[in-house]
Amino acid sequence: MVDSDKLLRFYRQMLKIRLFEEQVNQLYLGAKMPGLAHLYIGQEAVAVGVCEALRADDYITSTHRGHGHCLAKGAAIDKMFAELLGKADGYCRGKGGSMHIADQERGNLGANAIVGGSAGIATGAALSAKMRGTDQVAVCFFGEGALGQGLLYECMNMAALWKLPVIYLCENNMYNEYTHYSETTAGTIEGRAQAFGIPTETIEGQDVELVYRTASKLIERARKSDGPSFLLCNTYRFHGHHVGDIDRAYYRPKKEEEEWKERRDPVKLLADKLVRSEIVDRQFLAGTESEIAGEIKSGADFALNAPYPDATEVDQDVYA
Repeated sequence: MVDSDKLLRFYRQMLKIRLFEEQVNQLYLGAKMPGLAHLYIGQEAVAVGVCEALRADDYITSTHRGHGHCLAKGAAIDKMFAELLGKADGYCRGKGGSMHIADQERGNLGANAIVGGSAGIATGAALSAKMRGTDQVAVCFFGEGALGQGLLYECMNMAALWKLPVIYLCENNMYNEYTHYSETTAGTIEGRAQAFGIPTETIEGQDVELVYRTASKLIERARKSDGPSFLLCNTYRFHGHHVGDIDRAYYRPKKEEEEWKERRDPVKLLADKLVRSEIVDRQFLAGTESEIAGEIKSGADFALNAPYPDATEVDQDVYA
């Protein structure tokens, strides 16, 4: 069982991600954020459940839908917003933007706009940990759309052969951009990892406690040098593929969206459990939401008022 203090931390972390992403959407709608962002709303339990099971010195690699992973691994709200707005105080001094945030101090090796592009980075980090003789672990987050990328299979093959401490974590939110995964993915998702002899687990990704318990088991397995594993978390994005994807009726039913939001919202599910178990009451939860909303507003205000990087930096820290 997960104790009440940890459950409350899970709730705070998920709510932080939810409110952060809602503010991101407002920044986009207000024409204050350059480019697009891919909101993580609806999938919060996966990032929080996994990252809470990791140590500070463990590694993660993220995706184009990566804000939740970054925050769950310990990123600061103000620096996150600054990066999204292209400001000098951002994690990559405003040059990475939404899809390339990295936080080396906390083991976040970076979001990646290339679908499946971080598989090699996570596997390389796991190889590094093994060669250095540490018990660090790497988690590679990716969506089901990455199952069509050959790089993922090359990496899983090497990880299995060399027994690397890496967890390949597939967040199946059902849609490869605008196409249901059943139209793009032959066979079973788990079968792809099983073909390399990699142990697999499939779980409900909306249950943060279940995600935490399952991830803890796989992470401990990796620490003991027992090799890679594959975790499939079934989840759902409540918004569009990106902030500009407003009307989704042409590729997924509105009724489906409503059912997920009503019955399988990870934040609501945990809130209901906390109240049902008499750990806290609704008033406490409302106070927590108000407190976090204040932190989000302060972070956004900081970023809005932060300076842009000087033009002389245009060719610094940029690689091709």
